[in-house]
Amino acid sequence: MRKISDLFFFRFKYVCPRWLCFTFDNVFRKLLQDPYKILRPYIKKGDAVLDVGPGIGYFTIPLAEMVGKNGLVIAADIQEKMLMAIKKRAQRIGMKQRITLQLASSDSLNIKSKIDFILAFWMVHEVPDKARFFSQLHSLLKKNGKFLMVEPKFHVSSKKFVQALDYALEAGFALEGSPGISLSRAALFIKKTEK
Repeated sequence: MRKISDLFFFRFKYVCPRWLCFTFDNVFRKLLQDPYKILRPYIKKGDAVLDVGPGIGYFTIPLAEMVGKNGLVIAADIQEKMLMAIKKRAQRIGMKQRITLQLASSDSLNIKSKIDFILAFWMVHEVPDKARFFSQLHSLLKKNGKFLMVEPKFHVSSKKFVQALDYALEAGFALEGSPGISLSRAALFIKKTEK
């Protein structure tokens, strides 16, 4: 039987359910993790951005605003309900044309576009085959494109985070920095060469 603390802190393997994502999208989180402060340094008008495991669009919607009318945000998730929630939110605020929703599978993102920036926020720990995942991200990113990986401190140990870093480096990414993001461990990577 699972311990109550395991259930509360989600210490078993699973994919975050849609109902839980609504708890992540609130005014208190915006005080701690403002999408504009976190992402604006990496995004330019006209960029093609990939938001992997976007939940209900906490970062997707601000990214769509940042890339402007000539940019594109691809929101890729394995849960169709998450993507439908993003679609509704994007329609409501007039951002639907800037966001492409992509249903991924457990072993493929199903994306062919070349990307300027990739965001994987609080989701890498849910990926069963990290080597394959990072390899896919590397192949999608344009040369000198950036990839920001952020994991929750309360859920991902320092040791597990370092293991994820190692997978990213093995896939061909170069570590560029470790941005300070509240409640999180973060790494900023750049793609220097094709692998």
